[in-house]
Amino acid sequence: MNRKSRSLILLTLTAIIWGFAFVAQRVGGNSTGSLTYNAIRFALGSFSLIPVMLIFEKKADDRQKIYHTRYAGMLCGFLLFAASTFQQYGVMLTDYAGKAGFITDFYIILVPLFGIFLHKKTTRSAWLGAGLALVGFYFLCMQGSFSINIGDSLIFICAIFFAFHILAVDHYASSVYAIRFSFYQYLTCTLFSAIGMILFERIPLENIMEAAIPILYGGILSVGAGYTLQTLGQIGVDSTTAAIILSCESVFCALGSALLLHEVMTLQSYIGCALVFAGILLAQMPTKK
Repeated sequence: MNRKSRSLILLTLTAIIWGFAFVAQRVGGNSTGSLTYNAIRFALGSFSLIPVMLIFEKKADDRQKIYHTRYAGMLCGFLLFAASTFQQYGVMLTDYAGKAGFITDFYIILVPLFGIFLHKKTTRSAWLGAGLALVGFYFLCMQGSFSINIGDSLIFICAIFFAFHILAVDHYASSVYAIRFSFYQYLTCTLFSAIGMILFERIPLENIMEAAIPILYGGILSVGAGYTLQTLGQIGVDSTTAAIILSCESVFCALGSALLLHEVMTLQSYIGCALVFAGILLAQMPTKK
């Protein structure tokens, strides 16, 4: 298996894990505050990587690379904290979750747009694939009229930070120790979320215990495994392709909701899924940059 194929598989697994994590967030969010949920799940993600880091990166002895990894991880951790926080609060204030998912996935378009200013070349097929996928997300997520409110604005800011996060990971992925990078990223996000939790939220312990299973999934799988797979997966593909594949989390969110929450998808939703996957395939076709 070549490098690109391995990266595509890892990024697809990431999208699946993140898609089902929306279900966990919906269930867990009924008991905990946004900052509390993020603080606990990113802390679990950090701790889950310690044994993995000791086993697979025990020979990490390049001090300059270790310093670079720590710096890069902290920067990406702040971007991740900002994106996650804006998303959580935006979901609480927007009309419905489908609209939130659609606006979040604007990072499909923002990644290649911002990449232009970083002198990154993007193929014509990647642009067409991103546009087709965005139309698919509209069919998948938008079930009513479209209007903008404060929640929508917060989620759009979240999409901007997610775009910056993907570009930052793309920039650092090949020059850092991947697992250590993920550890510092989650630890930074944990610290910022914990400070916000202490300042703004007072969640009883029994409420946290009620959401134990969703929090464990969100921490160990969504954070610990998901963002690490993202870092490893982005080594072999460009940032635009990575953004399109990762944005498929909305498709797997719809599937997870149908399987676990017994929500029935409409014909429009299935058309949206088909358009999204068509966009992914189109983005992989070789054309001139």
